[in-house]
Amino acid sequence: MAEEGLPVQVATRALGTSESGFYAWRSRAPSPRTIRHVILTDAIREVHAASRGIYGVRRVHAELTLGRGLTVWQGTVAMLMQRAGLKGIGGRPKWRRPHPDLISTDMVDRRFRREGLDQLWVTDITEHHTPWIPAVVATRSSMRCRVKQPFARLGCPSRGTCGAGR
Repeated sequence: MAEEGLPVQVATRALGTSESGFYAWRSRAPSPRTIRHVILTDAIREVHAASRGIYGVRRVHAELTLGRGLTVWQGTVAMLMQRAGLKGIGGRPKWRRPHPDLISTDMVDRRFRREGLDQLWVTDITEHHTPWIPAVVATRSSMRCRVKQPFARLGCPSRGTCGAGR
C-alpha cells in the first residue's frame, strides 16, 4: 500500500500494524524461505524452458527431485509455478474412433450364402464376459456359432448350452 502512494501512517493504520514494524520489515534481509523460493523458482524455470513449456507440476517435480537431487514437495513446486505463471500442457491426446472404412473392408460384398462347406469363412470375434473365463465366439457361414475356450474341460456354468467342448 505504501508503494502505491499511500502515506505510511494510513497504510499501517488500515493494516493494524505499527510504523516502526513497517520500517523494520523494509530494511530486514530476506528470510531463508524467500531465498530458497527464489532458487527453486529459477530451477523450475530452467526445467520448464528445457521441456519447451510442456512439463507440468508432476514432471517438473520429478526432474527436480530425481534429476537434480533437490528435496522439494510437489505442492511447493505447484505454488511456485503458479506464482511464476508457468503451466504445462495438460491431458492426454483424445482417442478418436476410426471411421468404418478404416476398420475393415467388405471382402464378400455382403453375400454370405454359399453352396458348400468351407467356401466362405466370416470372423466376428466378440468377447463375452462370463463369471469364470471370457469366451470368444467365432462365426462361420456354414455353422451358427462355436464357442472356443482354452479351459472348456473345466465345466461350463451354463450346463452345456454354450457349445463349449464340442
